Amino acid sequence: MMSRGWRQALRCAALLRAGFLGAGLLIAGFLSGCGDFWQAPSSTTTTTPTGSSSGVFYVLNQQTAQIAAYSIVSGTLTPVSGSPYTLPGSAEPLAIAIAPNGAFLYVSTPLDGIFLYTIGSGGALTLGNSSSAISADLATSMRVDATNQWLVEAGPDQAMLNAIAISSSTGLATSKTEQTVLLPAATIHQLTISPDNTHIFVALGGSGTEEAIFAAGNANPFGNTANIPVVNAAGAALSVAVDPQNRLVYVGETAATSGTNSGGLRVFNYNTLAEVMGSPYASAGLAPYSILPEAKGNYVYVANRTVSGSSSGNIAGFSFTSTGTVYSLTALANPVVTGVTPVSLAEESLDTYLLVVDSGGSPDLEAYTMSSGALTSAITSATGTDPVQPGAIASAP
Repeated sequence: MMSRGWRQALRCAALLRAGFLGAGLLIAGFLSGCGDFWQAPSSTTTTTPTGSSSGVFYVLNQQTAQIAAYSIVSGTLTPVSGSPYTLPGSAEPLAIAIAPNGAFLYVSTPLDGIFLYTIGSGGALTLGNSSSAISADLATSMRVDATNQWLVEAGPDQAMLNAIAISSSTGLATSKTEQTVLLPAATIHQLTISPDNTHIFVALGGSGTEEAIFAAGNANPFGNTANIPVVNAAGAALSVAVDPQNRLVYVGETAATSGTNSGGLRVFNYNTLAEVMGSPYASAGLAPYSILPEAKGNYVYVANRTVSGSSSGNIAGFSFTSTGTVYSLTALANPVVTGVTPVSLAEESLDTYLLVVDSGGSPDLEAYTMSSGALTSAITSATGTDPVQPGAIASAP
């Protein structure tokens, strides 16, 4: 269990190690920040989706450098007009993010940077910014904040979290200067922004999970940081998510539980970061690579990339219960067996299907209906001419 004071002390110690408290002019400011970590950030204004792409989702096919776009119509997987879309250049794409207003989609590549697409009628994509990248950053995980003003991203080229100022009306970068905050490691696995748009969490492998205060209305949106160490020194934080009602933070770690499948879902109170009783929960696999809290907040699902004794992955589900501010999870029966190496989960925005892509294929894409938390297979499909190696999936709002 991590107390607020201990988290603040960890941050201050990290700043000392990094040399940020060495300059006399900065000492007072940083120490002041260590003393009021939970000072409320500036208020933000969120926007409702303006696009016409409800129910559409996008699969990033890494090996073919394409975006495959679909909706599910009367139970049938239906490609969006113009899909698949071939990315500029030839490098395998890394990550995908959709603006909450439903108007823009961003894709990162290792050689050319981050590209912008506008989302049109029915989810159709148009490459923007004159087909040029809006940033040269190598981003392996990205999110757009709730105000559609910041593209937050990070990658393995530097131990840093970046925020690119963007226009909510055009999706383009509005400044050549990015805002940054240091991370304790460059092993970026995944980042997420809390639904209330005030915190960012980054899964950093063996360096645990980093939290950063976020205030979209500030010229530099980043505030103080703190770290959640891995529960086992031999483990790694691979995935992170926040409950849609801002009650819990979920972290997927390897080597977090006992038994043959030692992956674990760690669960923390969002307001205090105190680990809840019973955490970590066994994830039914070795590598909990993606976490999806269901939109209504009643269930949470974990995709295990590898499972001991099996060539397939699986999805484990948990129901959520609360008594006041005391929260707990209960594992649902019988994890669902997926294709090979499931790496990314999404919920279709009409709240009908849970979606998963398997980077090893067999199949590439799976859709499950959800009933009282139970998953029932509804669709399996390739997302291109195999092998396509789907690496990520994102749903339009």
